[in-house]
Amino acid sequence: MPGLTPGRRWQPAYLPFHDEPLFDRAVEAVERTSKGLLFGCRMCGNCLLQETAFICPMECPKGLRNGPCGGSTPEHCYVDPTRPCIWYKIYERAEKLGRAERLMEVLPPLDWEKVGTDTWMDVYRAWRQQGGVQGTLRWLRAPARQRGEAWEKFFKDIRQPDWWAGDAEPHPAPKHLPVSNLEDRLTSGQFVVTAEIAPPLGASPDDVIKKINMLRDHIDAANFTDNPSATPRMSSLACSLLALQHGLEPVMQIAARDRTRMGVQAEVLGASALGIRNVLCLTGDHSRLGPMPHGRMDIWDIDSIQMIWILRRMRDECHFLDAREMKCGPELFIGAAGSPYAAADRFQAMREQKKVNAGAQFFQTNLVYDVEGFERWLAALDKRGVLGSVFILAGVAPMRSAKAAHIMNEVPGVKVPPPLIERMEQAKDQKEEGVQIALEIVDRVKRLPGVNGLHFMAVGWESIVPRLVKEAGLGRAPAAT
Repeated sequence: MPGLTPGRRWQPAYLPFHDEPLFDRAVEAVERTSKGLLFGCRMCGNCLLQETAFICPMECPKGLRNGPCGGSTPEHCYVDPTRPCIWYKIYERAEKLGRAERLMEVLPPLDWEKVGTDTWMDVYRAWRQQGGVQGTLRWLRAPARQRGEAWEKFFKDIRQPDWWAGDAEPHPAPKHLPVSNLEDRLTSGQFVVTAEIAPPLGASPDDVIKKINMLRDHIDAANFTDNPSATPRMSSLACSLLALQHGLEPVMQIAARDRTRMGVQAEVLGASALGIRNVLCLTGDHSRLGPMPHGRMDIWDIDSIQMIWILRRMRDECHFLDAREMKCGPELFIGAAGSPYAAADRFQAMREQKKVNAGAQFFQTNLVYDVEGFERWLAALDKRGVLGSVFILAGVAPMRSAKAAHIMNEVPGVKVPPPLIERMEQAKDQKEEGVQIALEIVDRVKRLPGVNGLHFMAVGWESIVPRLVKEAGLGRAPAAT
């Protein structure tokens, strides 16, 4: 096991994609050996150890550069239970070292031209550009504060290339007219209702059209999942277009798991051209959760925070990730997933704030069953000044049986309190009990400060949503004119 990493395993290092001069290969071998022994280094060529409390984020099975994911727990990684969540350990160590705020910086995706190469030579070349020995002497003669600022800038310039330019600052959308009905209702202070519709396991649109027609008069927008649980279904893009054609505004979910940075940019441009404005950016469930045979389970090209950063810059700055300008940027209302029960509240609040800083305008949260835990999450967001900077739609789903309650409790990022499971087990009509529990949760959650709407996730039971909306007193207000 590497000496200074909690990863508990060796993982193979990357090799360069092209031939390297002998000297560079020698330096790479030394760096690979020394950093491998100490940190489990995988030679990503884009080292972030200084920013991630000297724990290599490439040990995450997803390869997240801005973790943790929504399924993280203090106990273990949800993808591989034999190891701890690497990002949880990063946050813990950073907090102990007094460096937790460094994790707020939006870190770039890998530059695959550099993968497999060393980082030391990048540092050396940057040092030479800053004056080499003479520059070092000037730095040593400078006041302590100036030395500290110069040190930070030196390494930031290395880890933040010009094509990314990540930082830890908020990037709210510039003043604009709402681009969607959902954004219009939220910005005008209305309490909104959205619901999830599961795309069909086939090519026929009939089932999804039936659900669209059933929900159209009861909700403000419908989410279409993007291969949930790493299981293929009709695409979210196709379902979103069907919703538009049948009079229901869509929220297109897009999972980073299945796409490269190029694919994300192309798909969102196409969605905007079709009239799809609401986009929910997700990292996505790991392929290991899907059916056999599993596809490639190597690291992912981008994570959800990086996706948000890319889409915001496409919209607000009208250029691609590679800095090429575009004639017309996409019109987008950018959303992200909120995870009230994933990590410790203080850590999760930092990651939610990072999403907001990157450009997220609304959250749709994971399922809320533990209302007290949800309140603690809201309090943690408020402590970091996030409430009021993002619209929050709390996730609610009725449980159909006690068995479903137990299954739900095993889903990463979901927590069903034991008293609710006991209620389901003792109920004579478990399905009706699940509906009553959902209504009780709605009644409590909709009153909480900072909650701007509800997101029903009755997957496979969409027919219950109209009843929930009606009995919870959530009938839609007339559309703004």
